[in-house]
Amino acid sequence: MASTRKRLEALTAGLSIPEPMPAAAPESAAAPAPSIAPVLPGAAATAVETRFPPAQAGALAPRTGPGQMLAFRGQMQVVEGELATLRERLRQYDGSTPTRKLDPASIRVSRWANRHPASFENAEFAGLKADIEQAGGNVQPILVRPLPDQAGQYELVFGHRRHRACLELGIPVLAAVWLDELGDAELFAAMDRENRERADLSPYEQGVMYQRALEEQLFPTQRQLAEKLGVSHTWVRKALMVAQLPSAVLECFRSPLEVQHRHAEQLNAALDKDRRGILKRAEKIRGQKLAPAAVVARLLGVEAVAKPEKLAITCDGQTVGSCLRAPDGTVTLTLLPGPVAGLPSEALLKSLAETLQRVKLLG
Repeated sequence: MASTRKRLEALTAGLSIPEPMPAAAPESAAAPAPSIAPVLPGAAATAVETRFPPAQAGALAPRTGPGQMLAFRGQMQVVEGELATLRERLRQYDGSTPTRKLDPASIRVSRWANRHPASFENAEFAGLKADIEQAGGNVQPILVRPLPDQAGQYELVFGHRRHRACLELGIPVLAAVWLDELGDAELFAAMDRENRERADLSPYEQGVMYQRALEEQLFPTQRQLAEKLGVSHTWVRKALMVAQLPSAVLECFRSPLEVQHRHAEQLNAALDKDRRGILKRAEKIRGQKLAPAAVVARLLGVEAVAKPEKLAITCDGQTVGSCLRAPDGTVTLTLLPGPVAGLPSEALLKSLAETLQRVKLLG
């Protein structure tokens, strides 16, 4: 330390502080004094630079070279401490995906999009849209990837209903932006995984998605498709069985979203035995808007089980009515005046929607 101090004193022994130039008319009494740089003897004041950066501002700033250097070193230690703190904070977000509010119009639907148009016309989508509107935006972000060579444009990976709801509402959509490399196969796998985890994709939509991936050679075989998605080969086969039903058969249902795996298995087995007979019956019942079970029975040429189904309508653990579905698909709702009288309309409507969804699944 002593030797360093001596070298600094030798280097700065000839430095001097020039007298400040008298000011003609100070602008303000509170104006700060100009910083003054030390100059070498005999040199012009305008040609001299300080040897060390100013360490502090104000009247307490060091006036000697060693003092300025030591003060500057102290400032550097403070900055290094702040940088270490910032690095630690950034380390907490390692592996995370940035999210931002995007204009829904700047997001293009993927060509692997698996949503049937009916998915945006049912009561579930209307409820999702109402929730997003009430919250002022989607809480669960969608996932997008930037489009190459198109600045500010993105491709949707998953979250098609949330994106569509924000687009129709005219509000920004909260999106997670995938910045790393994401090929079509990885995009397809991420889309499928998210839909299976949320369990809100119909067997028909799932099957159409798999069928398109196979037709466009994204995956050469069903087995490779199943391995990439981490699902069983049987699962892929059942989903494809729904999507591969003849259009004449699918049109017998009120919506292809109603077709379940068990329906497709029965119908495909019957098509293998008597395809002409099945298609002939389909022409007769198309457009009758029957319940799924009744459609399958008519196509198979058997009588459906004439057994009405009755479900209780509950709200907050209390029975407030009943739902009766006749064999022909007619649904009758009965509400009890007493329990219903004190219920908020929003809670009652939610209970009714849940009951109707259970009726749909039973069909």
